[in-house]
Amino acid sequence: MKIYLDGQFLSQADAKVSVFDHGLLYGDGIFEGIRFYNGRVRKLDDHMDRLWDSAKAICLTIPMSKAEMKEALLETLRQNDLEDGYIRLVVTRGVGNLGLDPNRCERASVIIIAAKISLYPEEHYQTGLKIITCATRRNSSAAVPPAVKSLNYLNNIMAKIEANQCGAAEALMLNEQGYLAECTADNIFVVKRGVIFTPPVSAGSLPGITRGLVFEIADELEIPIRERELTRYDVFVADECFLTGTAAEVVPVRECDTRIIGDGRPGAATLRIMRAFREKVRATGTPFRGGAEVEAAEPALAGA
Repeated sequence: MKIYLDGQFLSQADAKVSVFDHGLLYGDGIFEGIRFYNGRVRKLDDHMDRLWDSAKAICLTIPMSKAEMKEALLETLRQNDLEDGYIRLVVTRGVGNLGLDPNRCERASVIIIAAKISLYPEEHYQTGLKIITCATRRNSSAAVPPAVKSLNYLNNIMAKIEANQCGAAEALMLNEQGYLAECTADNIFVVKRGVIFTPPVSAGSLPGITRGLVFEIADELEIPIRERELTRYDVFVADECFLTGTAAEVVPVRECDTRIIGDGRPGAATLRIMRAFREKVRATGTPFRGGAEVEAAEPALAGA
């Protein structure tokens, strides 16, 4: 495996950061998780835009242009000879001292890792996940904005620990007002009477790239989709429920807090979204093996 680290391609054993890097010491940094399928990177420009937005929000200067970052990412894929997988793009504040003042860090550090990933076992995509509502509330937008993909994921990790202790695959996180925010690593959707609902970003969820793609797909499939404040009750009585994320893709939910969702099997709308998602990601994206490196046009999903 070759890892990009500040302009060099290094082996996994040689790719190391300083113990004084503020990404390690304080979780001071940002990241993007990006998927590539069939030699194409999904929504590369959208991920770049979100990375730069996160950097601006925390006053972090990325030490390269978007064009340079994209080329470094694509070259990492070429170096590893991969066709399908997952990219973890990390920008840390860089090396500083033991104080937390970011001004003590002279230059940010960029790390790009490309590898295979499987967030959930394949059978969960066939039968659905079991999830629980955790006691850990989602960070307040007035404290650590969830829209920033920061390296400090302790809030999510605490929730994931609760899921693990309950034997569940995921934990549903509520905001301070008791409304649904998101899961530890995924956005959540419910389906009721043929309409898809999901919490607004203002409820404390990340504006997920895959979340946005579901809106596109639902529009193409002529399935109504709405943003609305949701409670646990809405999940309990939903006809269907599914989660989305770059690593998770689209995965159905069969049970929440011991309540069976619908008839306990992936529903019709969920299956249509999953099928259309898989068709779309295999056929579109930024190619990284020769040719023009532009986002391919997305085919219509007529009859899907």
